Amino acid sequence: MKLITTLLATALAATTMIAPAHADDKFTLGRTILLEHGNLAAKIPMIVCRNTNAIKIKAEKNLELRKAVVKFQNGEEQTIHFHRDLKKDHTTDWRYFGYRRCVKNIDVYGNSKGSKAGVRVYGKEKND
Repeated sequence: MKLITTLLATALAATTMIAPAHADDKFTLGRTILLEHGNLAAKIPMIVCRNTNAIKIKAEKNLELRKAVVKFQNGEEQTIHFHRDLKKDHTTDWRYFGYRRCVKNIDVYGNSKGSKAGVRVYGKEKND
């Protein structure tokens, strides 16, 4: 029994010491769906604010992306205009806030090219 406990403790310690390698240290802030004729925002609420200094948007289907309104913990908001067509699995460039901010909510505006299109918003883990 003691041998099994020792092996489990060793395995747990080994897995916690291994850090995942990310190419650009990005993480998902949230996902939402844009509709074909949607004039309303597709909202991504967050229970806990997430610190990041930039966002990037990825289209899971073809869509027309107009803008994203990022709301921060202190009540401020920043509108980032894109006005571009994104093809499936393509991303925008990183759009920087200037410094690390605590993101509380994101509203994405745009239309899908079909009935609906998924959108994924990424944040950046490290400052560049």
